[in-house]
Amino acid sequence: MKEIERLKEILGSTKKIVIVPHKSPDGDAIGSCLGLHLYLKQKGHQSSVVAPNDYPKFLKWLPEEDTIVNFEKDHEKAENLIEEAELVFTLDFNHLSRSGGLEEHLSKSDATFVMIDHHQQPDDYATFTYSDAAMSSTCEMVFHFLKKLGEEETINKEIATCLYVGIMTDTGSFRFASTTSTTHRVIATLIDKGAKNASIHQQVFDTNSYERMQLLGVALNNMKVLPKYKTAYITLSQKELDTHKFKKGDTEGFVNYSLGVEGIKFAAIFIEDAEQEIIKISLRSKGDFDVNKVAREHFDGGGHINAAGGKSEKDLKETAIYFESILEAYKNELQQ
Repeated sequence: MKEIERLKEILGSTKKIVIVPHKSPDGDAIGSCLGLHLYLKQKGHQSSVVAPNDYPKFLKWLPEEDTIVNFEKDHEKAENLIEEAELVFTLDFNHLSRSGGLEEHLSKSDATFVMIDHHQQPDDYATFTYSDAAMSSTCEMVFHFLKKLGEEETINKEIATCLYVGIMTDTGSFRFASTTSTTHRVIATLIDKGAKNASIHQQVFDTNSYERMQLLGVALNNMKVLPKYKTAYITLSQKELDTHKFKKGDTEGFVNYSLGVEGIKFAAIFIEDAEQEIIKISLRSKGDFDVNKVAREHFDGGGHINAAGGKSEKDLKETAIYFESILEAYKNELQQ
């Protein structure tokens, strides 16, 4: 509460503020940034959201989304905003390395940093740190943050919509274990504030292109199940992505289809990125099997116990072979 009081004092006068999500931002990152941005604007601050790169089309309807500055497309504007910022909020990540090309500029900034994040093992770059790995999403944390500031009454339909999107997407539509009774109470409040739950769900999940559905078919056809390890994984090559006119966000949620196979406890997807010369990896699990540990130990990544990501510099085939080779070490955990 002492930190909250200090931050309230800082926010008591108009500030130049920049809000930054992680690289390749998802629903929770964009939702939390826009929700906080809308609140800060309402209080008279000069607030801007600066994203390291682009984000999925299914998020490009959110309130104020068109004001987000994309660093990859507008280096100069993004750099100037960070250079002039008095306060920088970093949302949904806890290491500056997760900010992609913005890391260099954030590291040089003289601004006061505020971290709001729900991933494990936070770094110590921020003056104010609100970190809770048990929380469902950063959007839920932004709700609690506004409540701690005594500003719950400022949450309007637009802010509620942004926060609802992030909680919904990061909880897998409220089915992951991180969804608590408190999460549901927050969601109820957001609906009361004007968030249209059915409409939001349709905007995010029910606007699939024909090409994305065809790509999903390829992904499911490529799925490999390893009953011995209660594991299933999907591979997608760059050629397969190109054939189906892949756009950012098209593979969102594909890994969950592997986890939905009966008897599967551990799921992965390996997606070739020829431009970056890496294989992008998403890991998911059920129960207490810790994919954050797997991502950190083997794939230069991290995340949560049941959801993590990483990368591989091997080719797609070698990555899959390596993945299968490490499963023996986790066999006992996976059989529990």
